[in-house]
Amino acid sequence: MNEKKNKEHKNRKIQEMQVLEQSLQNIILQKQVFQMELSETQAAEKEIGDSKEIFKIVGQLMIKTDKEKIKEELLNKEKLLKLRIDNLSKQEETLSEKLESLKKEIS
Repeated sequence: MNEKKNKEHKNRKIQEMQVLEQSLQNIILQKQVFQMELSETQAAEKEIGDSKEIFKIVGQLMIKTDKEKIKEELLNKEKLLKLRIDNLSKQEETLSEKLESLKKEIS
């Protein structure tokens, strides 16, 4: 009877571990997407540094835009992306610690 309970407990922990691993994978993918977007934003910031005229794509139109306004938008976007990446990194770390704990518990 006790052996059956131990086996059930171990199976629940394994299922919990699988859910955590899946969540960790999702967080890692989201983080990669934000990191790519951050790289693109930083590249755009460098590009507009030397440009005299700035154009912004809105829908299917390319519209001439104020350089300072675009710089501000890009800086705000960069700050937001960095915050999101930091948040996801913290979540990733927490989930990794929980996974390690579960692995030790199961072993």
